[in-house]
Amino acid sequence: MVRHRGIGPTDTFWCPPGGGPQFGEAAHEALVREFVEETGLNIAVGDLLFVNEFMQPPLHALELFFDVKNLGGSIHQGFDPEMGADEQIIEDVQMMHFEEIKAYPPEEVHTLFQRCESLDDVFRLRGYLH
Repeated sequence: MVRHRGIGPTDTFWCPPGGGPQFGEAAHEALVREFVEETGLNIAVGDLLFVNEFMQPPLHALELFFDVKNLGGSIHQGFDPEMGADEQIIEDVQMMHFEEIKAYPPEEVHTLFQRCESLDDVFRLRGYLH
């Protein structure tokens, strides 16, 4: 999980790694790149699980959630190369158990966790969520 600042009412927001594609970059290629940039981890992208419409100021995005497999790397707090050193919003990166995520107030974690009571539930989500 990646903790961002500047999203949501408490200025703390935990969510899975990800981000937008660059022009000409396929969604799965963008996800591989974003994982490396944000977490230092190398992944293989599997099946598309669901699409989520995310609306939490200042963001409004359509998110594609894929099953991923960790291929290695060393987890560390990454950066967003499109932003300057003084504009970075990534504050922390951690491997977390589902129970740890659920212990945070709902407004401090991605809305997908409000739809799920277990990690298995995440992999059962399908279709378009809003």
